[in-house]
Amino acid sequence: MTMQFSILGTSSSGNSALVVTENCKVLIDAGFSCKRLCGMLEERGVEPGEIDAIFITHEHSDHTTGLSTFCKNFNPQVYANPLTAKVLQTKLKHRPTWKLFNTGSTFQFRDITVESFALPHDAHDPVGFTFTSGRDDLFSPIRSVAWLTDLGFAPRHVAERIRKVDLLVVEANHDLELLQNDTKRPWSVKQRISGRHGHLSNQAAKDLIASIPKPQWSQVFLAHLSRDCNSSEAVTNAFSDLKDKSPYRIDAIMAGNGSSLDEV
Repeated sequence: MTMQFSILGTSSSGNSALVVTENCKVLIDAGFSCKRLCGMLEERGVEPGEIDAIFITHEHSDHTTGLSTFCKNFNPQVYANPLTAKVLQTKLKHRPTWKLFNTGSTFQFRDITVESFALPHDAHDPVGFTFTSGRDDLFSPIRSVAWLTDLGFAPRHVAERIRKVDLLVVEANHDLELLQNDTKRPWSVKQRISGRHGHLSNQAAKDLIASIPKPQWSQVFLAHLSRDCNSSEAVTNAFSDLKDKSPYRIDAIMAGNGSSLDEV
């Protein structure tokens, strides 16, 4: 069986994705209510009780809203680094089955090799992940996914971690002009979003993608798009020339939407 991947939803209002392999089903983040997560899973033919683990990138609510209730109802293992787990547990009504890892470590969960790496974001110890699985044969080729949805800029080690994956999910949170002209957010929030520990703009995401020599991606998903400070038109304008000359496909997941469950 080839690894399957689906973005359940991604925006400033919530983020979560599903990885399915031969031996397990896991979530990356749980940023929607338990009820909504269950509905998203069932739409993809997965029962919530089949989820074996949840991998948490950081403690912000748009990545953890459904964690407590989902874990209480279905008891998956929850993987997080110590600082993230400590901060989250103070906010949770239920104590999940924590499995702790050190940021920067590589570890195994069933038939998935998980790599974690530090990201610059305004959380206690935020991480990105790569997930790799497969037996390297005709029926189960090795496939890999990278997930990085919250970072203010891309340090060199990030580019090194994501270059060889088959599928890349990277945030393109905002258009700088739309952010600057937004009337809902005070100046301090705009500064935080556009700062070095905030979120990647369309241009910054494009620069990161374009900077990586000879990537192995077959597809790139642009994620965590702001409802107010980004648009399909802004994304198209920013990425049009890159799309024209890239050997891989680039798709934007518009705010709140997800993708179907597809082979990587």
